[in-house]
Amino acid sequence: MEAFLSSCRRAVQVNRDQAGSGFHVVLGNEACDVDSMVCALTYAYFLSKTAQSEMLALPLLNIRQSDLPLRSDNVFLLRQVGLSPDLLLFRDQIDLRALQRAGRLRLTLVDHNVLPSSDGDLEEVVVEVIDHHHLEREPSPSCPVTVETVGSCATLVTERIIQKAPEILDQQAAQLLYAAVVLDCVNMAPAAGKVTPKDSQFAAALESRFPALPPRGALFQSLQDAKFDVSGLNTEQMLLKDMKSVSGSLNLAVSVLYINLQDFLQRAELEAELSAFCLKFGFDLLLMMTISFTENKEPIRELAVFSHSATCREEVSLYLEQAHSPALNLCPISSPHPRIRSYQQGNSLASRKKVLPIVKDFLKEREGDGCLGDGRLGDMEEEEEESRVPPTPMNSLVEGCPLDDGLPPISAHDLEEKFSKMADRTAD
Repeated sequence: MEAFLSSCRRAVQVNRDQAGSGFHVVLGNEACDVDSMVCALTYAYFLSKTAQSEMLALPLLNIRQSDLPLRSDNVFLLRQVGLSPDLLLFRDQIDLRALQRAGRLRLTLVDHNVLPSSDGDLEEVVVEVIDHHHLEREPSPSCPVTVETVGSCATLVTERIIQKAPEILDQQAAQLLYAAVVLDCVNMAPAAGKVTPKDSQFAAALESRFPALPPRGALFQSLQDAKFDVSGLNTEQMLLKDMKSVSGSLNLAVSVLYINLQDFLQRAELEAELSAFCLKFGFDLLLMMTISFTENKEPIRELAVFSHSATCREEVSLYLEQAHSPALNLCPISSPHPRIRSYQQGNSLASRKKVLPIVKDFLKEREGDGCLGDGRLGDMEEEEEESRVPPTPMNSLVEGCPLDDGLPPISAHDLEEKFSKMADRTAD
């Protein structure tokens, strides 16, 4: 694996600006969790050994290089199997659109089956999909799709490798795949509601082929401990650590937080920090799904909704309360912050993978009701005269953008005052 990853880095450095053979990029999802990272690495490795093509198979992590430390379980696993993070390639290191324009790009999607709207122009070069989420992709004869609702996408990659080229598996690749399956399937425990018979089948296949794999329970616990280690992270880093975004009539972020909700709500200046996060990344609403565990290792799920628009906050909260596929069984709990609605989530099996389709359905229905742009946090034209933040030019090619050197200093009090005016105007 080291030799393969090193060759990928060299090829990118040598060929990124030259004509010639292109790249078959294996791209994971934007959350870049362990499953997504492992699938990108191992499936690209599989393609490099089996594909009859002049294109170089290339694993690409769908985050910036600077964001990797936020994925503490990813970093832990890489160290455990002896892979340096310096061998990896990240989204901000390759210009996919330049490769596309040059006709030198193919994409295989792993651990997601449709590109986000921000990458919609890359859809024409998607040639294969392997995923375990709800199928959203339209069928196409030019793009084979393998989608099964198993616990881990790594299960499907393991199946493909064992069926097509079992000889390429070594201890390192097997341990990457095994770790992803065990972590995603919550130590293969049926009570967690994640593991399927196929997950168990291929976890057992890896165990039988590689008896030196770490004991399942110890591996799961070490990865969990690493994943839930948020010590030293600020609020922005915690939100980015495991976040997915959804766009429609609103821009929403859905972040998984590895902390008890009440502890998170007690963070100093929390509302101001959430306001700053929304402003920085252009979100109208934040949906925060926390997960912690009892002494008996049973999951506790809680949920919080933040928006400065009372309309947005109420609409999303009501839709989630009334959801039935699946029912989240939400029970309101007190929140010290007026712009944060907080809930205990009675359905502890409803992970973000189950909640995201509900959020997307909400956006579709909202658009159908003609509410496009209603109450959006990002609609700041009316506030322009009072804003201390200079507007971004409409033409991104304009030189001398006032934001080139970053945002000017702005205090938490300024943010609170500004957003309070916006929320009041929306309520009116």
